[in-house]
Amino acid sequence: MSFFEDIAMEENNEFWFDCGPVNSIPRRGARTVRTPRREIAVFRTAGDEFFALENKCPHKGGPLAEGIVHGRKVACPLHNWIIDLESGVATGADQGCARKFPVKVERGRILLDMGVAAPA
Repeated sequence: MSFFEDIAMEENNEFWFDCGPVNSIPRRGARTVRTPRREIAVFRTAGDEFFALENKCPHKGGPLAEGIVHGRKVACPLHNWIIDLESGVATGADQGCARKFPVKVERGRILLDMGVAAPA
């Protein structure tokens, strides 16, 4: 079975995509989910919090999923821009924002809201 299973859950008019079990993403790591319109990075912090951002740094489009997760932030692997995982906003003197997406954990599974993630 692959990391991302082809399973979805519908709940309260929201379409949740099952990204797999929580232990499939290491602490301070990330994995990507490809949708027809974009690639989304799902992050796990050392404190077992999960966040989802478009896998594109607002600076030059670097792959955020390949960055280093520290606290509730990720460092872009291309130019070391620091992006807040909760808001998607670049920190410090840098300006820009990576699009964020709703993510939740239920019954040990990571769920991504595709109702928000799918539209352009």
